Amino acid sequence: MEPHSNIRRPRQRSYLKPFANICQTRPLLVAGLLACLLWWNPSYGQPHSPKDGYTYKKGDPNGIGKWYMGREIAFVMGYQGMGWLERPEREAEEKTSTLIENLEIRSQDRIADIGAGSGYHVFRMAPLAAEGVVYAVDIQPEMLEVIERRKKTTGIENIQLIAGDEKSVNLPENSVDKILMVDVYHEFSYPAEIMASIIKALRPGGKVYLIEYRGEDESIPIKKLHKMTVNQAVKEMTAVGLTLHENLSNLPRQHCMIFVKD
Repeated sequence: MEPHSNIRRPRQRSYLKPFANICQTRPLLVAGLLACLLWWNPSYGQPHSPKDGYTYKKGDPNGIGKWYMGREIAFVMGYQGMGWLERPEREAEEKTSTLIENLEIRSQDRIADIGAGSGYHVFRMAPLAAEGVVYAVDIQPEMLEVIERRKKTTGIENIQLIAGDEKSVNLPENSVDKILMVDVYHEFSYPAEIMASIIKALRPGGKVYLIEYRGEDESIPIKKLHKMTVNQAVKEMTAVGLTLHENLSNLPRQHCMIFVKD
């Protein structure tokens, strides 16, 4: 092995010495180059081990360059897109009334809408859970402000606002019977951590309703990263200890996948 070492040493010195000289004589230039690298690839220097389940690489223009179990995570839709959530044709396109029926809401249910947005589903569920509560969970304060204003206008009292964050839904342990996620899971920057917090919040026998546009159907006019296949959803939910109980096929464009704790 010694001959190989002798060959490598001078080559290493020839590469490193000029770089060391640049660092000494042009520190601002080096700092600028590093800043550009970090701007171009925010994940530079981040752990890439499979321990946390995330990898980083360039992908779809609608993605953040962060991958989880083979799926690139999509950009979050900002509060500026709130009008799309409340569009008049949404019922016809998604059959929201059928989705609410799928939840089989009981009067005393405690339900959490994760990524509640403008409250489109929250205000349809709350009257059905009249003796329970609906938690409206969102990471964007602008969304929660809209729900709060609407709550005062409608006089519906059994809605509680929860400010979530990137890694937790911030719900109390064993506090909810049902979790609803409509077209939002694919945008979670830390899906494993979020799902861990969701499972912690679920009561025994609780259910997770994962609603996503069908990734298997290219005819659905939604960007690819904002859809999910059943296979991908099952893979990710299984990894956090959930089992697919049922996949209802009565929505026009979306999967209605119901998961339970193992």
